[in-house]
Order: sequence, then structure tokens, then C-alpha cells
Amino acid sequence: MTYETIILDQSNGVARITLNRPERLNSFTRQMHAELSGALDRITEARVIVLTGAGRGFCAGQDLNDRAVAPGETVDLGDTVEESWNPLIRRLAALPQPIIARVNGVAAGAGANIALACDLVVAGRSAKFIQSFSALGLIPDSGGSWHLPRLVGQARALGLALTGEPLAAEQAAGWGLIWKCVEDETLDNEVETLAAKLASLPPLGLAAIKQLIRTSWSRTLDQELDLQRDEMRRLGFTEDYREGVAAFLEKRPASFKGR
Repeated sequence: MTYETIILDQSNGVARITLNRPERLNSFTRQMHAELSGALDRITEARVIVLTGAGRGFCAGQDLNDRAVAPGETVDLGDTVEESWNPLIRRLAALPQPIIARVNGVAAGAGANIALACDLVVAGRSAKFIQSFSALGLIPDSGGSWHLPRLVGQARALGLALTGEPLAAEQAAGWGLIWKCVEDETLDNEVETLAAKLASLPPLGLAAIKQLIRTSWSRTLDQELDLQRDEMRRLGFTEDYREGVAAFLEKRPASFKGR
């Protein structure tokens, strides 16, 4: 399938999706939303997904020109959120594959929150995360108001959201907002190494880790302990677990099948 606003490449168990509107800092249009949704539908064999942006930025969020609203006119932003952004954030959380955000430059507005909705964020040192909503009288959508306080606490979440001040990648890593900040020139190697490692691990186990950690906020400790028991029982009966134990005892690389 041919895309106009994204690039999809799949090889060696890794699906790489590049937001490809560099002249607009990869800001989203309805077409990009549709193409990204279609690409995610096509990812069936890949064990890991890498999401990044072309050019000098990751993503600047919503392309305001796409709404074709003249100055002074009104638009129902709730429709845009319900139609496009909410389904994307829910999709990223629900996919069984680990999703790595490779942040190469500016991630602003909904673009920043798409990155935070991924499972692991690796950013180049020149990258910046900007909650640019307050300057327009808006709130951090695309999961922003949910992810921010859980990742960095209420005080820092409020500071980022109210001021809209750019947060450098190194400080974002120090605050725990992202997984890792690396030098710009090593970003590609870091992400590819991480993706290859995850692609080599048992996919059923990775999917269970993602699901448990992402949903743990809704359970008590007792409920979590019961769920851990159930998942350990389920995973312990898989072929991949038996293969992992055998490979460890035989001192050889494991070959996991997702069964």
C-alpha cells in the first residue's frame, strides 16, 4: 500500500512507522490519522513498533490548517479529539507490541503526548517536549493530562501544562518523563538496538508486562497479586517459557515463537 503522509517499513520483527510531513513538522491531518490507523492494522507479524518523525522534528501535534477554519470562526474541537486523537491513544495502549517513540527534535502539543503514550521513549539530546495547549486556552489532550502526573507528579505536570515551557530531553529523562536521552548522533543506533532486543524476547510475556503495568492503576495490591498469579500460571504453560528455560540450561540462544 502507498502512503502519502507516513512511511511503513517492516523487517526482522520490527515495524518502523515514520510520520512524513517534515515541511509541517509532521503535524497531523485527517489523512495522516487514517493512514497511521491503516498502517497499525497491517502490523501483524512485527513484535516491536518504532514510531518517529521525518526531518527535524518528531511531531507538532494537530495541523491547524487542516481544519480550514477562517480567523474568528468556531470549530468543535471535541469532534476532532473523539474522531482522531482518542482512538489513536487508546490504540497505542491496547496494542500487544511494545512501542518505542524515537523522538528526534520537537514534540509539541498532541505530538508530545503521542510520544508519552508509547511504551518507551528514546530522545536525542536536542529534542524538546512542549505542552503548548495553554497558549491557545486549551488542555493537554491526547492523554496528556493522564500521563503527565503519573510520569512526573502533579507539581511538574502542572508546571509543564500551565506554562508551556519546553522541556529538554535530558531533563525529561531525569524527571522520569521518558526512558532515555542519548546523543543525537547515536539515536538511530540506540533505538535499533533496543528494538532488536525486544524483538528477540518472548512476545507473549512482553504483551503481558505491558498490559499489567498499564492497567495497574485501577487495581488494589491484593487484586494485582491475584492477577500476577494468574498470568504466571498462563505464561508458565507456554512453549516460549519452556524454550527459554531450555536455552538457558543448554547455554544457547533462545528462539521464541509467540506460543
